[in-house]
Amino acid sequence: MYFWFIIFILGMCVMVPLHFISVEHIKLQNKYGKDKGTKIGDALGMFSGWGFFIFWFGVWLSPQPHFTLPILENIVLDIPIINLSIPLMHFMISIPFILIGAWFGIGSVKETSLKVAETHRAEKVVSSGLYSVIRHPQYFGGILAHIGICFLLSSFYSLITTPIVILLNFLISWKEEKELIKEFGNEYEDYKKKVPMFLPKLRK
Repeated sequence: MYFWFIIFILGMCVMVPLHFISVEHIKLQNKYGKDKGTKIGDALGMFSGWGFFIFWFGVWLSPQPHFTLPILENIVLDIPIINLSIPLMHFMISIPFILIGAWFGIGSVKETSLKVAETHRAEKVVSSGLYSVIRHPQYFGGILAHIGICFLLSSFYSLITTPIVILLNFLISWKEEKELIKEFGNEYEDYKKKVPMFLPKLRK
């Protein structure tokens, strides 16, 4: 029961150092030349990014114990077509997390571009829209969606490994910011001072 869950968690962890390499744009360009270095970074960025997401998806769906909150536990939503039963309380908790997470995630991609989201190669410092209230809306949205999906699927191991998921997203964000400072200098430093990393700024 635990084998695939462990494989998927380890897979997420393995993608992190690959992501670290992919965002070292200046180092890659100095080593391989601008064009080749950019292509290598983009390829590694897409591989590590999509790989991270696929392994994350596997974490949710892998066989694992289920849990049920002791509130309205006898009221269940049955979805026969996929053989899924969702406790009503889990459903009520999950939907806001998933919707808000999706809003942050999709919104962040719209405000940069799919190419930037896939390759993690920023062309400029974006400080408007969602990026005016949080520096990493895509990862923040992913964490919220993770919590929501854990409740929706009643996936116990996925839920208790949420701190690991948060840590991995933090490490990715930390590394990206180190490289963004190298690329954009004071412009990104000033942005960091004004906008929080993971907890949205509710007031300007």
